[in-house]
Amino acid sequence: MRALVLEAYGAIRDEGRVADRTLDYLLRREKRLYANERRAVAEAVYGLLRAEGRLTYLLEESLGDELRALSSAAKRALFYEALRVQERRIPPARALAEGGLSAALLPGLVACAAPGELLSRLSEDPAKRLAVAESLPPWMAELFLRELDEEGAFALARSMNERAPLTIRMNGLRTDRETLIARLASEGVEAKATSWSPDGLHVDGRQNLFRLRSFEEGLFEIQDEGSQVLARLLDPHPGWLVVDSCAGAGGKTLALAASMKNRGRLVALDTDERRLGMLGPRARRAGVHNWESHVVPADGLPTPLAEKLGDRADAVLIDAPCTGLGVLRRNPDARFRLDEGSVQRFAGIQKELLARYAALAKPGGRIVYATCSIATEENEGVVETVLAEHPELELMPPATTLGEELAERLGARRYLKLLPHVHGTDGFFAALLRRRA
Repeated sequence: MRALVLEAYGAIRDEGRVADRTLDYLLRREKRLYANERRAVAEAVYGLLRAEGRLTYLLEESLGDELRALSSAAKRALFYEALRVQERRIPPARALAEGGLSAALLPGLVACAAPGELLSRLSEDPAKRLAVAESLPPWMAELFLRELDEEGAFALARSMNERAPLTIRMNGLRTDRETLIARLASEGVEAKATSWSPDGLHVDGRQNLFRLRSFEEGLFEIQDEGSQVLARLLDPHPGWLVVDSCAGAGGKTLALAASMKNRGRLVALDTDERRLGMLGPRARRAGVHNWESHVVPADGLPTPLAEKLGDRADAVLIDAPCTGLGVLRRNPDARFRLDEGSVQRFAGIQKELLARYAALAKPGGRIVYATCSIATEENEGVVETVLAEHPELELMPPATTLGEELAERLGARRYLKLLPHVHGTDGFFAALLRRRA
């Protein structure tokens, strides 16, 4: 498995490949691996991505020129053994031998086994400490500290380096939550109700859920609880015309269909034909039939479609493309693919999308703008800019659709903000808007 871990890690870091797609390809190729071996490979690769910044500091401080002289392949092998020393408590000498590493690298593994002294040398600058301790690029550590106080920033960063829970959404078109809990138990899967979504369940991740009969029968979809709450914030009614403007593979589209009880018209739009093409099989499995999908160009809706939808939608969801700073625990490699200018680049795109798709709502229609980012520039900044430029839009309190009790528990007053270290969900932002009647 070591060779497979290093192959995946090298492809991601040396060739710029995306982690989940790389692992999917390699694990499909290695057909003889057992399920537990597949999990171990994936966990090791994600562990390396999450720990790379901290390991880099420790190894640079302890090895100096010895580290810099290593080839890329040798460096990746050293990082893997350093991770095993730090997280699995493998003795440094044993890790050195099992990894086939030079004896000159032993001080680096020793430093990773007992990092306290080197970490104590870090400056009092909280951004520097946060960047090293939680393996964040310096600009990202500074952003975390701008968005939250120091305690909150460190707690958020730690949560981003933890394994995300496995959460499913029961399909209300086919079952209810209690019945699904019992059905999963009969299939050997323990499930517990989520705190915020009435449709959600946290499940034991040791089984392959995609192979369960209950999944094949369309009784549930894998979906983070925060994503489920976003669909609930829009709260579409049966019989409505609803537009999911950045639908992707259709996870939220299916949640909206369940809220609509399969009645009305649900239009899924996206620029990515491959991802949007995944909605069809998912919808058939879930028993959803009130949907249609359209691949749209990045610069706007085709005129016939714009005329067909414009000024008529009862509800519009704009789950805009973003930096993904709220879902780093699922995509740890994103910290290496983003840079300091990413936030502003996405914010420009997001303003255009919000203005464009909000225009589809009819007078009195509701709009939810959402991202999986924690950056103010992508969230409040986008909403407030568009509101200033479009007086026909107004901000509504989340309690309008979530209800006072849930909104209060979530701390959702002006906006909905979900954070991993606070709510246990992925990081999300959402604003509920209305087009003035």
